[in-house]
Amino acid sequence: MRLACSGEDVSFIARGAHLQALRERGLRLLSPLGNVELAGVHATSDPSEAGTVDLVVFAVKLYDSEPAAAAIIPMVGPQTRVLTLQNGIDGIDMLTRVVPREQVVGGATYISSFLEEPGVIRQASGITQVFTGGSNDPVIEEFRSVCSRADGIDLTVVDDIDALLWKKFVTLAAFSGGTSLIRAGIGKIMADQESRKFMEQLRDEGMAVAATEGHPMPNGFVDEITDLWLRIPPETQASMAHDLAQGKRLELEWLSGRIHALGLKHGIPTLAHTAVYRALHPHAGGRTDVRGGG
Repeated sequence: MRLACSGEDVSFIARGAHLQALRERGLRLLSPLGNVELAGVHATSDPSEAGTVDLVVFAVKLYDSEPAAAAIIPMVGPQTRVLTLQNGIDGIDMLTRVVPREQVVGGATYISSFLEEPGVIRQASGITQVFTGGSNDPVIEEFRSVCSRADGIDLTVVDDIDALLWKKFVTLAAFSGGTSLIRAGIGKIMADQESRKFMEQLRDEGMAVAATEGHPMPNGFVDEITDLWLRIPPETQASMAHDLAQGKRLELEWLSGRIHALGLKHGIPTLAHTAVYRALHPHAGGRTDVRGGG
C-alpha cells in the first residue's frame, strides 16, 4: 500500500468481500505511524489482468499457498522475482513447485498487522522491518531502492535469508501459539509468572528443534526475544490469535504444528508446542460460516 502511495504501479490481488471493498472504497491502513487511505486502487481476483510484472509479493496465508502459487503464473515472466513474505519455513519450497527456484526469493517481515474488516488493515505496532534475500539481484536491488523512497518501509537485503527465516519461525511460533492459546495480549502474558514460563518453554522448544535442523539461534537470542515481547504494545497478539477469535482458518500446521512434527522426527520433547497444536487443532479449519477476505 505504501508503495502505491509513493507512486509505484501496484496491483492488488484479492477476493471476496475484501476485493469488493477495494474496488468500491479503496484501501485503508490504520497504523501507529499514521493512517493512510488509498482510493482508486487497481484490484482484481484474476492475476492475468495484471500481466507480467517485475515483482510478485507473495504474502498469502500458508494454507492458501498451493492455489495462490498456481494463480500467479500469468504474472511471472523470465525476469520476474517472486518474494515470499509468508510465515514459517515452508514458503520457498511451496513456491518452487511452480516457479523456477532462481526466481523465488525468501523474505520475512516483522510487521504486526491483520485485516480488521474488508478494505481495512490494522497495524498493531510501529515495527515495520522487512528482510529479503537476493543480495546482488538487480530486481531485488531495485525493490530496495523503491522501498527507500516510500514512507514506512524499512527493508534490508541480507546474505543468509535461511538463518533469518528460522529465527523468525522460532519467534513467531512461540508468539502465535502463546497468544492464541492463552487468548491474551503479550503484556498480560509476560506479567503473569506461569504464562510467562509457558512462553519461555515455547521459545526454548523452538530453539532446540532449529539447532537440530542445523539452524541454531544466534548468541543473545533469548534476551532479544524477551526484550521484544516486553517492548511491543501490551495488547499485541499474533494474527493467528485474531483469526482464531474471528473463526477463520489458522496457520497452526505450519507453526506449532511444524515444531511438533519436527520434534517427533528428531525425538525432541515439544510439550508446549504439542499442547498448542492439539488444543487448537479442532479450530484449525475455522468456522464454516466464515470466509477469509484476503
